[in-house]
Amino acid sequence: MTQIHGVGIGLGVAQGPVARMAAPLPAPTDEQSAIGAEAETVRAKEAVTAVARELEERGAQAGGAARDVLEAQAMMAEDPALESEVATRLAQGKTAEWAVADAFASFRDMLTAVGGYLGERAADLDDVAQRVIARLRGVPAPGVPDPGHPFVLVATDLAPADTALLNLDQVLALVTSEGGPTSHTAILAREKGIVAIVGAAGVAGLADDETVIVDAAAGVVISDPSDDELARAQHRADARAAAVSGPVTPGALSDGTAVPLLANLGNPDGAAEAVALGAEGVGLFRTEFLFLSSQNAPTVAQQRESYEKLLSAFRGKKVVVRALDAGADKPLAFLNDAHEENPALGLRGLRALRANEDILREQLTALAEADVAVAASGEAADLWVMAPMVATVEETTYFVELAREYGIRTAGVMVEVPAAALLADRVLQHADFASIGTNDLTQYTMAADRLLGSVASFQDPWHPAVLRLIQATGAGGRANGKPVGICGEAAADPLLAVVLVGLGATSLSMAPTALADVRQSLSSHSLDDARRIAEAALGADDAASARVAAQAAATVS
Repeated sequence: MTQIHGVGIGLGVAQGPVARMAAPLPAPTDEQSAIGAEAETVRAKEAVTAVARELEERGAQAGGAARDVLEAQAMMAEDPALESEVATRLAQGKTAEWAVADAFASFRDMLTAVGGYLGERAADLDDVAQRVIARLRGVPAPGVPDPGHPFVLVATDLAPADTALLNLDQVLALVTSEGGPTSHTAILAREKGIVAIVGAAGVAGLADDETVIVDAAAGVVISDPSDDELARAQHRADARAAAVSGPVTPGALSDGTAVPLLANLGNPDGAAEAVALGAEGVGLFRTEFLFLSSQNAPTVAQQRESYEKLLSAFRGKKVVVRALDAGADKPLAFLNDAHEENPALGLRGLRALRANEDILREQLTALAEADVAVAASGEAADLWVMAPMVATVEETTYFVELAREYGIRTAGVMVEVPAAALLADRVLQHADFASIGTNDLTQYTMAADRLLGSVASFQDPWHPAVLRLIQATGAGGRANGKPVGICGEAAADPLLAVVLVGLGATSLSMAPTALADVRQSLSSHSLDDARRIAEAALGADDAASARVAAQAAATVS
């Protein structure tokens, strides 16, 4: 038996045979063809056509959003402009492999420079190019394997296109050698309820068809397990499945201390699932979906319709709506599409809204009108509205006063900037509540762009520096008698959720599929336990040792 350690996502445990993700193909060398341009052109066209048809067939089988993704990839493969670029290189006597690789790379760079939706499609071009080159070489294309039976997927990491197409009936668990707790792979695993471990560097030695146990609760992959270990793991999996399917109770610690468990939603359509999974309300409703698909700001009436749908689904429950958070990775043509050298530190969040106050006023109008309309038709929801990217006390008073002007009864702020955390005692003299966005708070604390893979290892909310800022915000809440919630990905980590409560968080909001694991974890510890576990994490020097210290403290609760 060998144990390989990583960062577990959730509390699940699974077992099964390994199927490894194929490594990317080595880049073709720039060399002249030995068979001539005409023959190379035939090879290239045949390979591109075959890949396009394969993508379409896979899309037809998958259906839904996956079909749309794959059909778009097929169209990319046969794009006439791209075909012309390949032909130009073939006419120079290059091999089909190099011509495809170079032409696709050129197009990829162009899409990346354009940014926005087209920029997001750049990674899809890489996938298509790899498939065409694999076809030319007569080797299997890199990608999610299909061994014909359920398996544990082992990969370096997953591209977004791969994660969108995972067959959850076949993937028993997911293990990656790279990535951290806030990587897109980890976020997907939480949203889909996949048993997963990320950042497990030692999995490179695992072989296809080797049976492993993936214990997310312990953050361990066990290779060559004994029959007894397999039986114990199965017993735990069965017990967890029974607990998840059992009656849903409000979030609480073992001593009865209430910790409301809320849902993060990006669209009103997710409300029904969130309620079914036990969400006690909404801790973060992202309004960007209304704005990102349009060249113009949505009207008050269009916004009001969506807000009414959301509030109606949560009558009698708290619903926290975040004002439009645009900028950085979410530029909008009508708000802040000007080029910035460092957009994460630029005109985003409340800063962008103040520069375009009409948009903020229209959003507050729509929210207030939706609140009144829902209340008039039955039991009202408890609407809370918060501003993103608040850094100063002055910004806090600006937003709260403006919200009051429109009849918003409960107005608060997001704590994502260290300055707001350090001034939480003063910020919360004015705001009705604070909600900590741990993803951005970690980004700004560690000076590590959350969109930049090269610094992903710094993007870990377990870091004691981040925990201290959360503790300061919790203290500011207690000093002013104001609630402090958590709505970043950190709240979905069952053990970190306990630490966050110990640091002063009064509610936790997460992807709905994470609610059951967090509810179970909280119920195993008292408030005194949570505070002791939090202190153990705070005493560490880095994120990894903070997690280990918390795990050790939790075992003696």
